[in-house]
Amino acid sequence: MSSFFFKRACWLVLCAVISLTAAAQLPGVPKTTPEPTTSPVTDPLGRDTPNGTIYGFLHAAQAGNYSVAAQYLQMTNAKRAAQGEELAKKLKSVMDRAFSGNLRLISNLPEGSPQEGSSPNQQRIGALSAGDVDADLDLVRVPDSGGVKIWLISSDTLAKVPDLYDRLAVHQVEAHLPDFLVQYEFLGIAIWQWLAILLAIPISAALGWLTVRLLGLYQKLRRHPPISRPDAWNAISNPLWLVFATIYDGGLVRQIGLPLLPRHHYQEVIGVVFIIAWAWLLSRIVQQIARQVRERAIRAGRTGTGSLLLLGERVLKAIISIAAIFAILNSLGVNMTTALAGLGIGGIAIAFAAQKTLENLFGGVSLLGDEVIRVGDICRFGDKTGTVEDISLRSTRIRTPERIELSIPNGSLATMNIENLSRRDKILFNTKLSLRYETSADQLRYVLAQIRRLLYEHPKVETDGARIRFIGYDNSALNLEVFCYTLTRDGAEFLAIQEDLLLRIMDIVEASGTTFAFPSRVLYLGRDRGLDQEKTAAVSYQVQQWRESSQLPFPDYAPSEISGFSNSLPYPEPDSALRSRK
Repeated sequence: MSSFFFKRACWLVLCAVISLTAAAQLPGVPKTTPEPTTSPVTDPLGRDTPNGTIYGFLHAAQAGNYSVAAQYLQMTNAKRAAQGEELAKKLKSVMDRAFSGNLRLISNLPEGSPQEGSSPNQQRIGALSAGDVDADLDLVRVPDSGGVKIWLISSDTLAKVPDLYDRLAVHQVEAHLPDFLVQYEFLGIAIWQWLAILLAIPISAALGWLTVRLLGLYQKLRRHPPISRPDAWNAISNPLWLVFATIYDGGLVRQIGLPLLPRHHYQEVIGVVFIIAWAWLLSRIVQQIARQVRERAIRAGRTGTGSLLLLGERVLKAIISIAAIFAILNSLGVNMTTALAGLGIGGIAIAFAAQKTLENLFGGVSLLGDEVIRVGDICRFGDKTGTVEDISLRSTRIRTPERIELSIPNGSLATMNIENLSRRDKILFNTKLSLRYETSADQLRYVLAQIRRLLYEHPKVETDGARIRFIGYDNSALNLEVFCYTLTRDGAEFLAIQEDLLLRIMDIVEASGTTFAFPSRVLYLGRDRGLDQEKTAAVSYQVQQWRESSQLPFPDYAPSEISGFSNSLPYPEPDSALRSRK
């Protein structure tokens, strides 16, 4: 990746130089002093940053271009011409065999990164150690011939390179191998090292498989194993094998002694595999834990909690995947500050664009968390009634009595008044009876008394609160209201109880000698005797007495009169059953 950017930078600089030269040589164009530009001048070799200097040196040295590699060393031009290539070759060998440090931590900023005990123009990259000679691999920032500040490997480090090179131990394996395996290289790696890398793969895979088998046998022999279910162990065994195999492979390849740059690239690759293995393992662990907890919740009747756990499992898996992606990018040297800033801006854009989707998502979470409804419940949603068939992240599906599947977004459902009919402890029976106006007062009393007795006697009717009352006069009927609770939660059973009550009420009305009223108009033909003269005269005399004594009760009775006859009417009536009990 760094070589790609290096080539792009060189190409851009070359194009800029050619364009400026051509423009200066065009006829008719006056040769004036160019105006200063705001774009910074870059170094063609990428030595503007500590990262560019180290990687540029390693790439040039690995390609065998030691004349270019010498340009990254802090030396005079004369000394570079005489000793630069030889010193670059020795430094490359020392860095391959004796370097300790992390190339991913090298700053990619022109000014470097602040380090304690170092000047602003100095960067400590790592340590070089061979035999009894130790040295720091330092970079210094100096101006080049054009005045541009660049980073070079310090002269103090270069002074110790010959001693370090002389004390490098010969690899013991190379002494026992044929010369062609040691001398010939491919991509900077000796042939024998390539063979060792390929051989390490099946060995590490076998060691990982053996470790997983031993762990499985150990947890089976334990009295209280942490993972008691065989399917759960089988689910995590494959990612666990990959984790151990990656660890073993990294340890084996470390003993091969790869050159620094290939070793760095190998560590990046093995690091990516290791992160993927861990993300896979954590996802399987989350899946198995959520599955066990969800099964317990469903067995306990908390289906809403089970659905919420399913949602939580998916969210955790998504978080693990995102964290793994960022960890991979960080291991590959990507600037995470820019990535996180982009993620934040993208998250805001997504939040605005997917506002309804997020509303439905959080609505589903609230429904599942509060357990307002469950799968299988019969509910009334506004003017619709149906059975809940599924509660997903976006919507809830309802099966209506017409066998139509109704889908309601969770965002709308969270703000809707929901009547859960399946959670009724009893069902209300409330109906009105309309009797004909020809019904006498005693017939009405009989109907009221017998229906009231029916409500008290019925074993499926709750006695407390059961009532029937004469509630008023309609245009063509006398209205009675029946109010009681039936002792059932099942809708089909309620219909049977309601049918039984209505039939028994019909028998009572028929036995009373009256009938139910229906919208009608009755016309009576007969001789009209007019008004009762005696009663009319008596009433007129009474009203005249009120006028003469100034006691006309309009708009109301006088307060003294009200206090005189207040609560004087006998209730219940003297022949009432309630009065006789007193």
